[in-house]
Amino acid sequence: MNESVSSSRKLSVIFAADAAGYSRLMAGDESATIAALNEARGVFRRVIGAHGGRVVDTAGDSVLAEFSSPIEAASAAAEIQGELARANAATSADRRMEFRIGINLGDVVDDGGTLYGNGVNVAARLQELAEPGGICISGSVFEQVEDKLPLQFLSIGEQRVKNIAKPIRAYKHVAGPALQRARLAPRSAWIGAGMCAALLTVAGLAWKFWPALDTSMKSDRVYSMPSGPVVAVLPFTNMSGDPQQEYFSDGLTEDIITELARFNDIYVLARNTTAQYKGKAIDVPAVGRGLGAGYVLEGSVRRAGGQLRITAQLIDVATGAHVWAERYDRSSEDIFVVQGDIASRIAAAISGGSRTAISRASSNASSRKDPRDLQAHEHVLKASVYFSTWSKENYEMAKVHLNKAIEIAPEYARARHMYAYALLTGWIFHFEQSPAPPASIIANAVKSVELDPTDYRAHRTAAFGYFFNKDLGSFDRHATQAIELAPNDAEVLAEMGALYTFSGQWDRGVKLSLKAQNLNKLAAAGWYHAALHYDLFRRKHFQESLEVIRAHPQQNILHTQWKYVPLYAELGDLAKAKKHFEICLSFDPAWSADRMREELRLWNFPEPFIETYLASYAKAGYRTTGP
Repeated sequence: MNESVSSSRKLSVIFAADAAGYSRLMAGDESATIAALNEARGVFRRVIGAHGGRVVDTAGDSVLAEFSSPIEAASAAAEIQGELARANAATSADRRMEFRIGINLGDVVDDGGTLYGNGVNVAARLQELAEPGGICISGSVFEQVEDKLPLQFLSIGEQRVKNIAKPIRAYKHVAGPALQRARLAPRSAWIGAGMCAALLTVAGLAWKFWPALDTSMKSDRVYSMPSGPVVAVLPFTNMSGDPQQEYFSDGLTEDIITELARFNDIYVLARNTTAQYKGKAIDVPAVGRGLGAGYVLEGSVRRAGGQLRITAQLIDVATGAHVWAERYDRSSEDIFVVQGDIASRIAAAISGGSRTAISRASSNASSRKDPRDLQAHEHVLKASVYFSTWSKENYEMAKVHLNKAIEIAPEYARARHMYAYALLTGWIFHFEQSPAPPASIIANAVKSVELDPTDYRAHRTAAFGYFFNKDLGSFDRHATQAIELAPNDAEVLAEMGALYTFSGQWDRGVKLSLKAQNLNKLAAAGWYHAALHYDLFRRKHFQESLEVIRAHPQQNILHTQWKYVPLYAELGDLAKAKKHFEICLSFDPAWSADRMREELRLWNFPEPFIETYLASYAKAGYRTTGP
């Protein structure tokens, strides 16, 4: 571009926003989408102006703004996202107007009020890296706002983006109290250099601090990594022509991954590792190589009326050849049989044709499904959508669907244990105010185990229920059964590993947690990190324990923030200990050292460990007032 006489260069903070899924929203309802966009623009203009910024452009569904201060830009972004989130709470998930925001501090050309240059382009690319409802900032902005705002940012490393020559050092905002939502898993998975660095940190700590456990893991199939082929299951494509059917194709993908996790000699990658490829045109062998997989399963689902067409093909990453392919034209009520058949055929194709007793039991159970289970299954799949991003509203919607599923098919085991797990999660995250876990957690979990003893997630949920009811013998029985039935399900291993660790079975818990980390390199839930944090803390490796918590993907919950307080106290940084205690108060104004004791007892920590942990709280200036 040739700069005119009136053009000038300057250093500026560029704020770029864009509506997520705008074309889809317009296709569904143009008038409502335009009205929502105009309302959102009003929020942008008002908040940006209040923080000393100016709106430069609002072309299409985007907003481009300029600030003189990175702190004001980041504050405005957080305020806008919080206000939009509150407005969206009353809107159905498929009609929400959500924005991605990117912020960069860089050199720009001001051509009479319009901005150009690399600084603008980088902000636009950062916006593309953000999640819907999220914020992504450059390293130059992070350096200015770190420790100056009550906002948490997680490094995602250096990102290579379109038309930008050098990699961008980027950070994602981890939503805090302003958004009033506790995310159990990210809306979409991402892999970046920063996350890889965090994972390498945890892996390095495992090598340094748990070498004896590594050795023992190799002699026990429960603790050892699967020695067979690695399989990546890509999200199945919804070919129904109806976006409302996405829940069905997503549910099929998850169910196939769950089935494959039952096979002892197959290493199936966790769902959040492959979810990032949903809806994208990709080079399958290249993706497989990037994921370290030997085989990739891809497929599609077309559903019309009561008929179902599923295509699936298994690709050998090394050669690009199709190892196995099948098309199923069935009645929708055959979905249970089809997904079990796909899993067992994959196992047969890549593991010498052997089928385990587990797979046979699963297939037999599928063939005996009551037709009412299919109706209930619809509600189970719809409830699963709400599990991906937890909020009070989503929790209530999940319960509605699961209650309906149980009403339709009281003997459907999966509906019962999912309902129990939803109640458990709602209680942990304080959506339920009961001081004790609801009794229906154990009742429904145990009933689901009776209905289907081969369902390892039913055993997992029963284990949780007994754990919180202080029946550690029954907890151990169901936890052991869950692990035996699915020794390669990273989520279950991480959860049970954490509970074993908390209750003082340190070696067993850590071994399960380390295996879960190795199975799921993205570690999308905090269970993977919690066990390692507490074990390092009890052995006084405070800096290393801090590194584990910094790598924790859920920074926006009380359960993560309370861990920083004793760590910084032991490391002698009382200012940071106080800062994180104040963040705890923002989540729970009644938070105190006494509440910390209650929480640790709730999670069955041994009393000597509790006293050690509280002694570190006392070093930070927060002491208990009672026994």
